[in-house]
Amino acid sequence: MRGRRWRVFVALMAGVLATSLAGCTENGEQGDDNLTVGLLLPSRAVPRWEQSDKPLIEKRVKELCPDCTVMYANAENDAASQRQQMNSMITRGVSALILDVVDPKALRSSVRAADREGIPVVAYDRLAEGPISGFVSFNGGQVGRLQGAALLKGMGARADDGGVVMMNGDPSSPNAAWYEGGSRAVLQDKVRILKSYSTLGWRTENAHDHMSAAISDLGPNQIDGVLAANDSIAAGVIAALKSARISPLPPVTGQDADLDAVRRIVEGEQYMTVYKPFRLETEAAAAMAVALARGNDLESLVTRNVDTPTTKDVPAVLLTPIAVTAETIGRTLVRDGVYTIDQICTPKLRPACDRIGLTR
Repeated sequence: MRGRRWRVFVALMAGVLATSLAGCTENGEQGDDNLTVGLLLPSRAVPRWEQSDKPLIEKRVKELCPDCTVMYANAENDAASQRQQMNSMITRGVSALILDVVDPKALRSSVRAADREGIPVVAYDRLAEGPISGFVSFNGGQVGRLQGAALLKGMGARADDGGVVMMNGDPSSPNAAWYEGGSRAVLQDKVRILKSYSTLGWRTENAHDHMSAAISDLGPNQIDGVLAANDSIAAGVIAALKSARISPLPPVTGQDADLDAVRRIVEGEQYMTVYKPFRLETEAAAAMAVALARGNDLESLVTRNVDTPTTKDVPAVLLTPIAVTAETIGRTLVRDGVYTIDQICTPKLRPACDRIGLTR
């Protein structure tokens, strides 16, 4: 049933986006736009931004608007740099902006500057502050709930009052608190949260340092599970656990379905990840940006409204994340064309792939 519901959802989203494109054609607005969409992504520390989001957004903008140009910048996790990049795009007169904000408060003035110049801003993946025109993301509370539920399952009998370390995301990101709230709602009253850390920049090395400190403080035998907010954090956690010669490894969660994380899941080092079908997110953001650049409204594109600390009733699309474990890689990531079996199953991992049914 899960697979059938997902296929129906994908079809509906494709239909909505196709309808939007058809509407633009009927109005005679496609084909000679000469518009520029600014794309501001937050970092290279998380592989998805450069490997998935950027090319998919660029591709979809071109499909919707062949004469449109995409102007790109990556902030490298620095809010000041992102503010300069965004202000530069405003000065150069972009038609619309897709902003994956590093720090919502630090970029609020730039969002207001864009609004003063009549440049609409689509908040992408993270909810920005200021007068944004639209928001596209995945339901962060559900991401956290999926991680919490999977961790309990992975802990088995130890889920009854077991000890958990929480490795949360960067506190400047609004998504970090969203994920943490969802996971704590599942874990509370079931396990003991022994330590909880914020991971600056979502960086692997910072997660490694925090996990090493937790092992030193708690001892290797007290940690029954680790709630890692994403796959970059999970990589640091697992490296620290292995350095401490902890065996077997406790279950470790993740998010983003990075290829290295999927391989760790096959190998049995990471228990799960959360797959967020980036194509749907990028297509929704591109459709919003092109519509706004053309001066159209978003009524046909959005599914709900959300509130920010500064703006009420922002038109939004919140997509549904999917938990992935070793048993479900084939019917999620491989089926959707995210990775091929050959990409996942290196020669070293071939026996492990065979054991979980990942065969050609």
